[in-house]
Amino acid sequence: MPTHKSIPFFDGIYFITFTCCKWLPLISVTNGFDIVYNWFEVLKKNGNYIVGYVIMPNHIHVMIGFKNIGTSLNIVVGNGKRFMAYEIIDRLIKSDEKAFLNVLSNAVSNSEKNSGKKHLVWEKSFDWKECNSEKFINQKLDYMHNNPCQGKWKLSNSPIEYRHSSAGFYASGNQGVFNLTNYMALKDIDLSK
Repeated sequence: MPTHKSIPFFDGIYFITFTCCKWLPLISVTNGFDIVYNWFEVLKKNGNYIVGYVIMPNHIHVMIGFKNIGTSLNIVVGNGKRFMAYEIIDRLIKSDEKAFLNVLSNAVSNSEKNSGKKHLVWEKSFDWKECNSEKFINQKLDYMHNNPCQGKWKLSNSPIEYRHSSAGFYASGNQGVFNLTNYMALKDIDLSK
């Protein structure tokens, strides 16, 4: 569901997707995968669990086990997007990516410019789905893990070969670039505490 209003938030597992402005490949252009992993670390430090993910050149799918965060999902994702946007813009400036910076600057509305905003890095809304069953969790994990092998992407021949994904962890049990929590382990954790 795209977000335009406050999302009622409950402890549990959520599948979240957000996209770079105009679907630009800002993550790959800035080699910004580490920026996303840093946000995952912040979420973990705040008591949440990264259950699955894939970081694509221009969008992110992540499954997060939220634990009693006491704030809306909009704020959690909005803060993450803002945190990552600053670093992406900094890298674009340092690498003199004027064409991208120009597009991101032109995407800012006049009212946002009046408030001091200079660039729009992410599309304004994001999609989210609460994961209420093991079947749904596995469906979303399969969807995101297959994303790098699909359609125009062809970033790898198999999901487990794509470095910026949790597919290898779910296939072998070996942690990849980012240490995550198997969703099955969350069955023994009371997320409401």
